Amino acid sequence: MHDFAIFWEWLSFGVRWLHVVTAIAWIGSSFYFITLDLGLVKREGMPAGATGEEWQVHGGGFYHIQKYMVAPERMPEHLTWFKWESYATWMSGFFLLAVVYYAGADLYLIDPNVLDVSAPIAIFISMASLALGWLIYDQLCKSPLANNDTLLMLVLFPILVAIAWGYTQLFTGRAAFLHLGAFTATIMSANVFLTIIPNQKIVVADLIAGRRPDPKYGKIAKTRSLHNNYLTLPVIFLMISNHYPLAFATEFNWIIASLIFLIGVLIRHYFNSMHARKGKPHWTWALAAVLFIFIMWLSTVPRVLTGEEQVSATGEIYMASEHFPAVRNAVLGRCSMCHAAAPAWDGIAFAPKGVALETEAQIAEHAREIYLQAGRSHAMPPGNVSGITPEERALLVAWFEGARR
Repeated sequence: MHDFAIFWEWLSFGVRWLHVVTAIAWIGSSFYFITLDLGLVKREGMPAGATGEEWQVHGGGFYHIQKYMVAPERMPEHLTWFKWESYATWMSGFFLLAVVYYAGADLYLIDPNVLDVSAPIAIFISMASLALGWLIYDQLCKSPLANNDTLLMLVLFPILVAIAWGYTQLFTGRAAFLHLGAFTATIMSANVFLTIIPNQKIVVADLIAGRRPDPKYGKIAKTRSLHNNYLTLPVIFLMISNHYPLAFATEFNWIIASLIFLIGVLIRHYFNSMHARKGKPHWTWALAAVLFIFIMWLSTVPRVLTGEEQVSATGEIYMASEHFPAVRNAVLGRCSMCHAAAPAWDGIAFAPKGVALETEAQIAEHAREIYLQAGRSHAMPPGNVSGITPEERALLVAWFEGARR
């Protein structure tokens, strides 16, 4: 079983790497085309149907790019589609969600003090919320609200706030942030898969058949693309938030998540305005900074702890081990000065990654992380600042592997 734990850790790392690579590809192409689209200029002598063009220089050469708002008169011989970046990002992200949060539901997904449910129920809630989020968003985009982009986004924001709060009532803080990111990323990828690409295929089919494409398909696709543009920065924050307990493990984490959406929109507005040659609204950075400072303040508000400490069946297995008393003493002596509700180590205000190791229950519940971080590897303590010995590391390995047999 211990070999399986190591394999699973490497699987998680490999899938995470894949997800990051595909996300870079998707976000990079998305940012590029938004910048390109906003920088297009209408000039004399352009081909019929062309709405703008731009000259760019990169890699030692010049590029002359023209855009047709609906479609050119004839179908080009070669057409490059930008879609697999989105699909691969979502699929690798869902795989990572399954590997980390579904397979480790008792540790990462479920908090009995928040909602005491079984792993299958929690996983069902997770998947259902992603699907439901898309259905609600899609129907709003098909409603009369879609005629006004600003009004539609003003309606969508309170929904995102409600979803942020809802996730914190269902899962751990870490999982709540991750799910809010997955919820948003699902909308973005579904926009590409179910709206943008199908609409573009309709236009291509009309061109091949010699029909004049309907402009409405391009308009709909552009609206969804605009939404994806403004949602990108908040999604990036939410996807890396699991490294920052000050964001996800505090009492007002749902407010912090909601404000991140506003900060992302403000920053994107600045760059969109700049690329569209409409000026540089520096006030957006000032307001974003004020909101971020407010977030920092929110994270310092003491967390309200409720309910009694609970131990899962897996945790009880580790507590029953003959090695547990010695392991408890080693962890308390080498780890708990940082991994505590009130860390004693200078410069550390909150337990790293929100992991406290002050009680027997907490140590048992984090047995796998202790094994991987301080037993099988020397990642913890950082720089071995607390002087953990090789014998203590061997003890942690024997404890975990012995309990898993």
